[in-house]
Amino acid sequence: MKTTLLALTLTALSFTWGLAPLAAQEDRVARGTVTAIGGSSVTVKVGDEAMTFGADAKTQVQARGAGTKTRQMEAAGKPGPHLTDVLTVGETVAVTYRDNAGKPYASLIRTIPAASATSGSVKEAEMRSSGTVKAIGPGSLTIEGGAGSGASFTQTFLVNADTTVIGKGVGTAVAAKGGKAPFTDLIRAGDKVSVSYRTAGGALHASDVRLVMKGSGSN
Repeated sequence: MKTTLLALTLTALSFTWGLAPLAAQEDRVARGTVTAIGGSSVTVKVGDEAMTFGADAKTQVQARGAGTKTRQMEAAGKPGPHLTDVLTVGETVAVTYRDNAGKPYASLIRTIPAASATSGSVKEAEMRSSGTVKAIGPGSLTIEGGAGSGASFTQTFLVNADTTVIGKGVGTAVAAKGGKAPFTDLIRAGDKVSVSYRTAGGALHASDVRLVMKGSGSN
């Protein structure tokens, strides 16, 4: 399974430790080419449109070499990397975002192969669900949790080579495996997770799995 190389914020490593609301939250994903990088924004050409996304210390960035850059800055006693340290103009990225006060705010920016951008015109709706991992199969992940008013839910998501994993300790685990780690080495039954997904062909496809808290039986 393909795993995220490392998740970084603009100033330092940061992870969310509280579960997101169980009600599905609509995010959107824009894929395209980076045309400009500012101190608190990144502009991406999506098809014929230039989209500027706001970013702050909560914005996570997944990019090759980000882990090395972080270690170098830590060794030099400097704060964590900024957008300009881990992204470059001309790179192809997928930006997960939502409207914030009428403007698009990026919660996650990850570099992707140029072919994955589909001519830089793909914008698709995604939803997010949070719960406890009940089971993990060769190509699936099942979570369960409460839906309010005493109700409960169980959801099974398909995972594949494009599914990324984000969370505390993920970068270390991946590095220990030589840059690649099986999905089951990063996520285990009992872990608290937040899954970003889309519906296609009657199935739920996970685009990223965020490790919120390790289960009591996980190492």
